[in-house]
Amino acid sequence: MDIATLTETEAVAELARLAAEIARHSAAYHGEDAPLISDADYDALVRRNAALEAAFPQLVRADSPSLAVGSAPSSGFAKVTHSKPMLSLDNVFSGGEARDFVGRVRRFLGLAEDVPVALLAEAKIDGLSASLRYENRRLVTGATRGDGAVGEDVTANVRHVIGLPQILPSWAPDVVEVRGEVYMLKTEFLALNERQAASGGKLFANPRNAAAGSLRQLDASITAQRPLGFLAHGWGDVSGAMPETQSAMMAMINQWGFDIGDLRRSCADIDDALAFTADVEAKRADLPFDIDGVVYKVERLDWQARLGQVARSPRWATAHKFAAEQAETTLLAIDIQVGRTGALTPVARLAPVNVGGVVVTNATLHNADEIARLDARVGDRVRVQRAGDVIPQILGVVPGTGERAEPFVFPALCPVCGSHAVREAEEVVTRCTGGLTCPAQRSERLRHFVSRLAFDIEGLGSERIEQFAAAGLVATPGDVFRLTRETLLAQPGFKDKSADNLVAAIAARRTVGLDRFLYALGIRHVGEVTARDLARAFGSAEAVQAAALAAAEDPEARGRLTDIGGIGPVVTQALIDFFAEPHNQASVADLLAQVTPAPLAAAKVTALTGQTVVFTGSLTALTRDEARAQAEGLGAKVAGSVSARTNLVVAGADAGSKRTKAEALGVRVIDEAEWQGLVAAANS
Repeated sequence: MDIATLTETEAVAELARLAAEIARHSAAYHGEDAPLISDADYDALVRRNAALEAAFPQLVRADSPSLAVGSAPSSGFAKVTHSKPMLSLDNVFSGGEARDFVGRVRRFLGLAEDVPVALLAEAKIDGLSASLRYENRRLVTGATRGDGAVGEDVTANVRHVIGLPQILPSWAPDVVEVRGEVYMLKTEFLALNERQAASGGKLFANPRNAAAGSLRQLDASITAQRPLGFLAHGWGDVSGAMPETQSAMMAMINQWGFDIGDLRRSCADIDDALAFTADVEAKRADLPFDIDGVVYKVERLDWQARLGQVARSPRWATAHKFAAEQAETTLLAIDIQVGRTGALTPVARLAPVNVGGVVVTNATLHNADEIARLDARVGDRVRVQRAGDVIPQILGVVPGTGERAEPFVFPALCPVCGSHAVREAEEVVTRCTGGLTCPAQRSERLRHFVSRLAFDIEGLGSERIEQFAAAGLVATPGDVFRLTRETLLAQPGFKDKSADNLVAAIAARRTVGLDRFLYALGIRHVGEVTARDLARAFGSAEAVQAAALAAAEDPEARGRLTDIGGIGPVVTQALIDFFAEPHNQASVADLLAQVTPAPLAAAKVTALTGQTVVFTGSLTALTRDEARAQAEGLGAKVAGSVSARTNLVVAGADAGSKRTKAEALGVRVIDEAEWQGLVAAANS
């Protein structure tokens, strides 16, 4: 959605979505060395988040991606606290944006237009950031960037990096931290993947992931077998005198024995820097290592000190990112993969082609609309790019490839389980409706089924579900209730007491609230609040199913379902799609043979009935879930944001923008003690 058209409520939801999505991808990239999306797509998420925060500065979240650097260190390594933060860089994607960067530097420093801003431009090698600390000229610590403040201790591993000095010359400072990128040459990367394939090991997506995975080995002897290099680009702590410019400092680091590369230029101004960038980009494909841009740094160190930093990046540097590399190949087939949430994703199978040093055989086609837009057909010659040099994608069909195959027809049935595949109005994703029984979705659906707001079975978390599913013990929700003590004792990690405890916990959930039962089914768009609305409206799972099946055939029945408060047309269609699928009907019937959903008690009619309540800030006497339950038990509705329709705001400690907005709208604001008084009065 266009940011200019968003309401504040919509902006809150979008910022929450972006924070979760960016955190997930950041953890995959930095923490697991296994990116899920391209650099370009990740950058687009970050830029949208920044634009939203600029439009709604009062809504900036405490966990905003704009405040984060990298990812939390892995628990497998000891931790190293950096003496100075290892910051990330803001990005620019065009010459105009690069000029804007210099303009911001001028304004911040109060420089006249005729005062030159000299820059050091250097190729941005695509590797894993590391910091090397030397004391008394000996290497004492090697650490990854981690979250920018705390990194992983990889000292034993960095000692195996080719050409890395273990001892600095006698004229080097007593204490110095040299920072740079651990990387792998393209030729070494290809050779490593060949060895991995031959031995059945993990294949790496690109040289950056290979370097990161090689350095972040708990067994340093594995790192010793991998050909890694180190290119210095900066520093942290330095004792003693320093020169006046970035270039002079890098020359000094080079004299200490560190490779700083030769793709760098001291530029008089941004025009010179842009010319250097164009020259480097033209050479990119022929370089022995991967680069993904050029970094511009203000030359004068005293200006760098004045410019300082924002939350996670320096004001005195930025990265000019390159576009992805491209190649041509033949589209051999289009396969459909089914994800853990039921999304059907088309994947292009390609004749192998080398794109930027990586042999590409598969590419994403995203969805049915993208296939139609490209008019991609089996046998076509297509242009492929590694977007952000990670995930390949098809840019278009090369014209004039002769007689073409028939257009691709997107499947109406799930290729994994045969259930109906549906596409909701105004959505681009087609989804399998066989959520409870589709093998592709099994683990995700079962994890949801036993989650805290669903059946909440103590001792049966994600790891146990994965274990039981892998062993063939649990394939449907009903299978959870067929687990026995004897079955559990045959599983690794179970003894008499743990088996007895889990059997007892499962037995305790054979009777569960109808709202929890409906939520646990994982019906699209049916969250905990909607499940509660359905439970109150129908009183049994059988009645909900009957209403959905009737709505599928009878417009009047559909209207009656749609008109129920909290349901609406989107939820109605989701209910129809779910219960019309025979696999789901069978799974629900099987589950109902094992458990008894209990109808919800009627809510009291109190002074709060029909009121909309918002909780904000930190509550001390009860959890947010307990507060919600109290309010709903008294007939109130709990909302996540403040609007003119809000009747009451309960403000705990550190209440922020929600309280401010409530006061501006004239909404009544009370503290936690006053809320407890209202609850006590309503219950008396």
